Amino acid sequence: MSPKSLQRGNLSSPTMFLLLGFSSAYRAQVTLCLCFLLIYLVTVLGNLLILTLVWLDAHLHSPMYFFLGHLAFLDICYSSVTLPKILGDSFSPQKTISFVGCITQIYFFLCFGGSECMLLAAMAYDRYLAICHPLHYLAFMSKKMCHCLVAVSWLSGCFSSLIQAFLTARLPFCGSNMINHLFCEMPFLLKASCSPNATLNKATLYAFAGTVAMGSFLLTLVSYVHIIGAVLQKGAGTQRAFATCTSHLIVVSLFFGAGAIVYLMPHSSSSKEMDEVLALLYAIVTPMLNPIIYSLRNSEVKGAIRKALRRGVLQMSSK
Repeated sequence: MSPKSLQRGNLSSPTMFLLLGFSSAYRAQVTLCLCFLLIYLVTVLGNLLILTLVWLDAHLHSPMYFFLGHLAFLDICYSSVTLPKILGDSFSPQKTISFVGCITQIYFFLCFGGSECMLLAAMAYDRYLAICHPLHYLAFMSKKMCHCLVAVSWLSGCFSSLIQAFLTARLPFCGSNMINHLFCEMPFLLKASCSPNATLNKATLYAFAGTVAMGSFLLTLVSYVHIIGAVLQKGAGTQRAFATCTSHLIVVSLFFGAGAIVYLMPHSSSSKEMDEVLALLYAIVTPMLNPIIYSLRNSEVKGAIRKALRRGVLQMSSK
């Protein structure tokens, strides 16, 4: 076999990847599995509750809760990309994923993550119109505009992730099939790659990821700069309206903060545990916390929950 063909063989992609982000100790695996199972159940049930309330309660048929319902659906999809596979690997002796499965996981992870970034920006814009232009709010934030903003969120996430997944699939790995992480994620796959143009590949991939993430973050930031300016100028009435933004601000801070650290900070072997904790924060924990944050800090959602519980009790007593 010629040296050139050997080189081409060495630069080929592996058929399987080995995930190294799990503890080999049995007791630790049991603990991790129970924690991840609890997180997944809370995530799915909590977001299904938000979806059901938004669908059934007429008081929640407004643009803000329309976006919240889509956020709840996105959170279920987003956590379902990683958590079922992590749960399956918790007790598996061979914690592997196929190359196609890895690229597919990266695509959907980036798709739902990018869509959530844009949807959070749309929710910030909704709050900006409600607080800064209350008299024209219903005209600006019509049903057609709401559907357009949601469609843009989904399409931007799907399109950007398709390009990123395609470019990631073309990276050479020189026979290396080990990913030092809990699941397939772009920064850790780039680290495992042996591309001779590694810097260029990383710059290209991060440019596409940054277009969606940074673009939506800047839109969110601009919206809140105007909101805070309006609150400081107009006084008490606007301050009460600003209370509806606190839940959204907490979610934005958790999601963008942890994601920025993982994607922008340099990675080293000494920070492996911290990388995993931060990845779990925005990939798994944030989707679980979103319905809790919105329900605990929102009087209308709490009121809808109380009405649903009373309705359920009455139906049970009538039977």
